[in-house]
Amino acid sequence: MGIANVLQLLSGVALFLYGMSLMGDGLKKVAGKSLEQTLFKLTSTPIKGVLLGTIVTAVIQSSSATTVMVVGFVNSGMMQVAQAIGVIMGANIGTSITGWILCLSYIDGESGIATLLSTATISAIVAVIGIILKSFTKKSLYHNIGDIMLGFAILMMGMQTMSGAVSPLKQNETFVNTLTMFKNPFLGILIGILFTAILQSASASIGILQALSMTGAITFASAFPITLGIGIGAAVPVLLSAIGTNNNGKRTALVYLTNDVLGCVIWGTIFYAVNAFAHFTFMDAVMSPVLIAFLNTVYRMATVIVLFPFIKQIEKLVFLFVKDSAEDIEEQADFDLLEERFLAYPELAISQTHKALEGMAFTAEKNIDKAIELLSDYSEKKYSKVQKKEKLSAYLMVLSKQPLNTKETTKVTEFLHSVTDFERLGDHASNIADVAQQMAESNMSFSESADGEFEVINGAIREIVTLSVNAFEYDDMMMARKVEPLREWINALSADMKTRHIKRLQKGNCDIEAGMLFNDILNNYERIGAHCSNIAVAIMEINGTDVDTHEVVRSMRKSVEYQTILDVYQEKYSLKEVKKKKKKSKN
Repeated sequence: MGIANVLQLLSGVALFLYGMSLMGDGLKKVAGKSLEQTLFKLTSTPIKGVLLGTIVTAVIQSSSATTVMVVGFVNSGMMQVAQAIGVIMGANIGTSITGWILCLSYIDGESGIATLLSTATISAIVAVIGIILKSFTKKSLYHNIGDIMLGFAILMMGMQTMSGAVSPLKQNETFVNTLTMFKNPFLGILIGILFTAILQSASASIGILQALSMTGAITFASAFPITLGIGIGAAVPVLLSAIGTNNNGKRTALVYLTNDVLGCVIWGTIFYAVNAFAHFTFMDAVMSPVLIAFLNTVYRMATVIVLFPFIKQIEKLVFLFVKDSAEDIEEQADFDLLEERFLAYPELAISQTHKALEGMAFTAEKNIDKAIELLSDYSEKKYSKVQKKEKLSAYLMVLSKQPLNTKETTKVTEFLHSVTDFERLGDHASNIADVAQQMAESNMSFSESADGEFEVINGAIREIVTLSVNAFEYDDMMMARKVEPLREWINALSADMKTRHIKRLQKGNCDIEAGMLFNDILNNYERIGAHCSNIAVAIMEINGTDVDTHEVVRSMRKSVEYQTILDVYQEKYSLKEVKKKKKKSKN
């Protein structure tokens, strides 16, 4: 085999890989978001997972792509590891479909009708139709179909180029002797692993094996172990995709490797153990492209059939390999991770973002509550738990630049309005905790009157945060309308408390340093109220008419409903009760 043949083989591999990529991308675009969304939503049982994994992989022509997508689902917390196992098993079956498609490249005809069915004729017709759709149509659907057809034609051309490059090898004794070495199971498996790891595609490896089979030098004895190794080698791109994911993402990637390793061990052991006694007569049978496609499909289906009843055991195994530390568990519980893989699928990304924002909102609510508790009952342990959380702004900005429909644009706009306010709520909780720490370290406290006033405003702060969080979670307009009146009353309470505190300073009932901290807390309370109001107004803007924030607030304040709600809060959170308690305590 000369240098020209080597270059021809490499060019064939390049054309094959590019054609497969172009065809797969086109298929994904034609299918739209439905495949990914279906994969996510309909994996409630292992059987469904296997079926969907098979179908999706058969469509997009890549088990690695399906598994990488599933790694993203699990990494984000939208799918459990147990659900992912069934999908990955199905992906292993679905990827064998490519081998059958490649068999079309070996259809040949010498005359008459047979010539019309030859690979060259089919590829030419498909390529011409593809380029017409790509060049002379305006609809994106036709463009994508054109990509599929061009990808198919290029793939077929690549296979023909590879076959032509290796054709002279059928007369080469060195080549035939080399392939004979692969009859050694361990060497054949190793070659399959290394070859697929380099190409990062099981379909490409099977395609090259099919091309080599046209030399007549590939027997069952060498094809079988190579096929076993190809499955394991295909795990490399999946494992690479898990770099940077959380532990569940890593476990999902490990499932892919575990399935293929177990399949290799089980069927390799059984087959060669039985062959040691039975001495199969078909070991020296010459393989054809169709037989290799058949072997690949049967092996993958048999592996899934054997491993399917042991999904729970496989889940335990990957959890044993990748263990959670105490910090990992706390981090996963506190915040829903964002997954960049879903930015290409806005509906999934929006669902994920909403979940993450809810996590941020509940954490902010919890932290504000803890910060308020610290003012009267300080401890280092409680203080350390009031932490700022990961920001969503950058993720949302990238998501907003994706192609979105009207509904998706509306939701992303609402999130962009709210995300900064939720972040700031966490910041103010941290500020209040810092004040509590300073007071504890200086052994400082407020007067009895100030403590009584704080009891009142603390209740109002807790209520406005809870209202805002619940209004956002349930998209509740009724709750959202209650926030602004409460914010107005919190500002009034804060102003009244500051005035009262000045009087206490003048009377010498409180020192200046404590007075500064007193004002710091109230300023943070006012800002918390303002951010809660922003969240509520954003909900009303999105669900109401397209008017600006100031107009929403102005129109609300003119309504009878607004005044009624304000009256309720004025009665509920009144500093008059503090005066009464003070008089009773004096008596």
